[in-house]
Amino acid sequence: MIKIGNIELPDFPLLLAPMEDVSDPPFRRLCKLHGADLMYSEFISSEGLIRDAVKSKMKLDIFDYERPVGIQIFGGDEEAMEMSSRIVDAVQPDLVDINFGCPVKKVVCKGAGAGVLKDIDLMVRLTKAVIKGTNLPVTVKTRLGWDENSINIDEVAERLQDIGVQALTVHARTRAQMYKGHSDWSHIARVKNNPRISMPIFGNGDIDSPEKALEYKNKFGLDGMMIGRAAIGYPWIFNEIKHYFATGEHLAKPTIQDRVEAAKNHLTWSMDWKGERLGIVETRRHYTNYFKGIPNFKEFRTQMVTANDPKDVFATLELVEEKFGNMVISGI
Repeated sequence: MIKIGNIELPDFPLLLAPMEDVSDPPFRRLCKLHGADLMYSEFISSEGLIRDAVKSKMKLDIFDYERPVGIQIFGGDEEAMEMSSRIVDAVQPDLVDINFGCPVKKVVCKGAGAGVLKDIDLMVRLTKAVIKGTNLPVTVKTRLGWDENSINIDEVAERLQDIGVQALTVHARTRAQMYKGHSDWSHIARVKNNPRISMPIFGNGDIDSPEKALEYKNKFGLDGMMIGRAAIGYPWIFNEIKHYFATGEHLAKPTIQDRVEAAKNHLTWSMDWKGERLGIVETRRHYTNYFKGIPNFKEFRTQMVTANDPKDVFATLELVEEKFGNMVISGI
């Protein structure tokens, strides 16, 4: 069993990564249904929370069926980070996570996300501010370093643990790599093998199949792994990996019916949470992913992303099920 504060997770838990415009409650619900052990909100601007920005506040919505669930915040100002962690604390998630890994320019330019990788002293001060503002366990997600010439994850891990961080997730790329090139988990394994490190260490980056998950589990010896892009449109990946770990065999791939059901649920839950109009619009980006690999799908996709009435979207999904029947799409 892995423990983060009072949170008990199974041995080698599978975490759903916090992804902007993806990891909202409807998507998290699907991933929970299909085996995710710990999930996080989309990352939330500390400045936005303090200003009471509507979009930031909405990202604080969590539901009991998601637990354990963490809320992730980012920012470059100590006072704002402390104040925002107090706001998060009041919502009572299971933990607060700090994003020191987002490589996007508009975040980095504000001295937040991966921008903090250039200044470990600032990272420590920001983390202390969050810990001061909350009674919840505080965890951190970060990257290996700013670029290949400044990989500093070893020092980062020690210093964060020393001030009370209770788990660390490392995306095995530098900020300079963004999401390109190969991730290098050997650096995370080195952190895990540091005799000074006792907090759980989770790896993130490039896990896109049960085979690779098992290979990385055995090779790097971490406490668990976080899955991001591979879960978009494919929440089944969590249970597929768990089944492969347990049996060495593959679960049957989701059928067209399974995919249609997931898309229907995603739309329904989005409308329940955001309202009909926003739910329809914001679910559109997911349809391509749910039906990736189906030949001659463009006509159906066009109908789904242009429909403004949920009845029309559901009708198109029924047609998809009717036309493609029991086709099984290989791969993810």
